[in-house]
Amino acid sequence: MSNPTTPDTFLLAGRPVRRMGYGAMQLAGPGVFGPPNDRHAAVALLREALASGVNHIDTSDFYGPHITNQLIREALHPYPGDLVIVTKVGAVRGSDGAWLPALEPEDIERGVHDNLRNLGLDVLDVVNMRMMGNVHEPAEGSLEKQVTALAELQRRGLVRHIGLSNVTATQITEAQRIAEIVCVQNHYNLVRREDDALIDELAGKGIAYVPFFPLGGFTPIQSSALSDIAQTLGATPMQVALAWLLHRSPNILLIPGTSTLGHLRENLQASQLSFTDEVRAQLDAIGG
Repeated sequence: MSNPTTPDTFLLAGRPVRRMGYGAMQLAGPGVFGPPNDRHAAVALLREALASGVNHIDTSDFYGPHITNQLIREALHPYPGDLVIVTKVGAVRGSDGAWLPALEPEDIERGVHDNLRNLGLDVLDVVNMRMMGNVHEPAEGSLEKQVTALAELQRRGLVRHIGLSNVTATQITEAQRIAEIVCVQNHYNLVRREDDALIDELAGKGIAYVPFFPLGGFTPIQSSALSDIAQTLGATPMQVALAWLLHRSPNILLIPGTSTLGHLRENLQASQLSFTDEVRAQLDAIGG
């Protein structure tokens, strides 16, 4: 077997977190805007995630906006000691739901305070500096101003650790001259593999890599080869796609999002899948 078992945890901000986490974005309303249709169900899902062993939640105060963090607080506060909540700053929402850049130092400070208030915290575990780039893919350009602003908030005791999102390798190097970077969150999945070399480089440095849209995001992965492999394994295509990520590198932490208990349970079960060398090669070839 190829990697019949994969490491169950990885150090994030100096704390062991389970590699299968939860992304809270889908708890908000349609388009990640406004409240959910069923607030009670959203609260129950968050509690189920923690009861199932999840101790890494990804969120942001611009989900909703404010809604997702308020749900997390309602469901889980006071938070368990082993829970790591990772949030992000760098955008705000327009009245029509548009995603608008918010990259000035005053925007970043306001974003940190919004997260603190709505999560009910005095200090944030990890804050990712989310660069807007080309929306879901990075674009080169200095982030010195943004990371310096976040590092100042860290110095003031409002932020424990700093991460980056939607960034290039050059931008990561620039940020590391300013502050320690504990995680990178970029668009990556079975069929989108531009960050292959970056993942390996970060693994060598003990830095977590957290793929957003691990299942394709707003356009789920479509692959007949993936479907065929999943059928032979007795799993769903999305479970296989998640399991492939866990096998890809030990520094990959997953944050698949869902608003239903059924999908949450399916996602968590993906960590139990193992592959033969042949199946692993077939999956690798899908993104080749």
